[in-house]
Amino acid sequence: MKPPLQLSLQFADARHRALLPRHHVARWVRAALELPGQITVRIVGADEARALNLSYRGRDYATNVLTFDYEHAPLVQADLVLCAPVVAAEAAGLGLALPAHYAHLLVHGTLHAQGWDHEDDAQAQVMEARETTLLRALGLHDPYA
Repeated sequence: MKPPLQLSLQFADARHRALLPRHHVARWVRAALELPGQITVRIVGADEARALNLSYRGRDYATNVLTFDYEHAPLVQADLVLCAPVVAAEAAGLGLALPAHYAHLLVHGTLHAQGWDHEDDAQAQVMEARETTLLRALGLHDPYA
């Protein structure tokens, strides 16, 4: 049984609202959640994503997903911020259905929220293997194949 999840789903950029029903987002986040969690998922436009990335990471561009993790245990508390136009462009470039790419990024962000990282090759291998396992269990693509 998966741990309990309190999910807040926000759409500052509503262009993909119909593609991201709450029960799908909850399923994707829960798939990667190892402990009970309080997770906010916020879908934003390029301006907000760029401002957050610059402010918190010193990188002046909009990125696909930003994870703000506040607590890893005993309760996972985090905000996942996904940039709608970047996610859409990446999905198109990869030939993926948009919901499948969101699923991958939500799994990826949820792992980050629990302390997983990919700063070096060894960490990246472990994290990517975990993502692949979780996405396959959801019936989705292997993003690293």
